Amino acid sequence: MKTSAAERVFDMGNAILMMLLIICTLYPFYYVAVASISDSNLLIQHTGLLFKPLGFNLAAFEKVIANPNILTGYGNTLIILIAGTVVNLFFTTIGAYALSRKFVMRKFLMIAIVFTMYFSGGLIPTYLLINNFLHMGNSYLALILPVAISTWNLIIMRTSFEAIPEGLLESAKIDGAGEYRILFQIVVPLSMPVIAVMVLYYGVAHWNSWFNAMLFLHDRDKFPLQLILREILVQNSTDSMTTGTGNASDTEAIGQSIKYATIMVATLPILIVYPFLQKYFVKGVMVGAVKE
Repeated sequence: MKTSAAERVFDMGNAILMMLLIICTLYPFYYVAVASISDSNLLIQHTGLLFKPLGFNLAAFEKVIANPNILTGYGNTLIILIAGTVVNLFFTTIGAYALSRKFVMRKFLMIAIVFTMYFSGGLIPTYLLINNFLHMGNSYLALILPVAISTWNLIIMRTSFEAIPEGLLESAKIDGAGEYRILFQIVVPLSMPVIAVMVLYYGVAHWNSWFNAMLFLHDRDKFPLQLILREILVQNSTDSMTTGTGNASDTEAIGQSIKYATIMVATLPILIVYPFLQKYFVKGVMVGAVKE
């Protein structure tokens, strides 16, 4: 197919723009990865861009892995992620299936649900509700139940369920299948791409969540990984991992490397899992976002 000179220039411009965007997106992560394995004393003296490791030293990773707070945070995050994602999928699936069926109050319920995307009670009422009224403070329930359903994900899944032929569901009803059997034996198996997308969305949200944990958790033994990461990066809390490193300059140097190593430790699991769900990602989003 022949293309004009203007079209070729346009395509070339798009390609250059996309390459620049890719570089701007990937370089910060590359910088952190390279800095985490660099020699601490050389790294703290370096300024500007970093394209290769400055020496090679894994002492920062050793101190991060040896830190009991990091391991405890990993365990807590996995508990919250697994339990939270299961709760998210169950309630979102149930709600999406109900809203995909035709009944009298469906339009009113959809308006009420969409309303929550733009308006909420606010931070203080939410805190009082969860901590004082529901008495879920200092428990994992405070991090799971209040975010059991995402309105956006509910709408995506509902639209995906509506794309399933009505005749298929009607034939199941004629054969004696109830609503729950139709949902779990017909609708869910036919909607695995959008289910995979929901797992990715909810899983990443739980993995990255720290604000609710900061509000509702008081025992350090229950802190998730991201809250520990926040203490290390924002509050510069690396004292427990830099003891015995020598003078003040050595302590400051290894402290910087520990920050980069902690970011890598907290980010790698999601990067490893993501490629396994990538093949479902585009298909699931398109099925849930476009209604024929």
